[in-house]
Amino acid sequence: MTERASRAADVRVGSTTDGLTPISTAVRPFGATLAQWVSLIAVALAALGADQLTKAIVTNRLDLNDEVHVVGPISIHHVTNSGIAFGLFASATPIVILLTALAVAWMLYFFARSGSRHPVLPVALGLVIGGSVSNLIDRVRLGHVTDFLDLKYWPAFNLADSFIVVGVAALLLALVAADRKWSTQGAQLSRPHGQSPPGL
Repeated sequence: MTERASRAADVRVGSTTDGLTPISTAVRPFGATLAQWVSLIAVALAALGADQLTKAIVTNRLDLNDEVHVVGPISIHHVTNSGIAFGLFASATPIVILLTALAVAWMLYFFARSGSRHPVLPVALGLVIGGSVSNLIDRVRLGHVTDFLDLKYWPAFNLADSFIVVGVAALLLALVAADRKWSTQGAQLSRPHGQSPPGL
């Protein structure tokens, strides 16, 4: 009787009483590690330095509105912009400064919480933060940013704008890839032991 009762109450660790459905799954910590913080800071500083250097070269070599043709539709055209990327919101500099500062603060918070979700995050966020901070420094110091890359059929922009666009695109792709990966793994863990996925 005792042996039968013991067998009836025997439940596998990590399973419900049917022995099939998991009670819980291990949760992977997503917070950024020290190495990832170092990578983020290095990329951000490199982006900031490259943007500031190219702006300094343009302002020292070309007067405002001067233009030098490079090749095809590409020109180096010294212009200023008090808005955000590609000349948007040019008449709202204080608001742009505030929104940029808030965006950078949110990105740092996000990285602290989720920096380990994908290996590309330190690079992607580093590019976005470096470009954003570089343009923010110019707006606070000068009231505008220097744009110089002119493609004729697109508003002039600078390296910081390019870093932001590339970083955001990489960030979105990384987050989508990470979500798909963990959704697939979660589905595999929730299937009964030994059961094949549908269609296999």
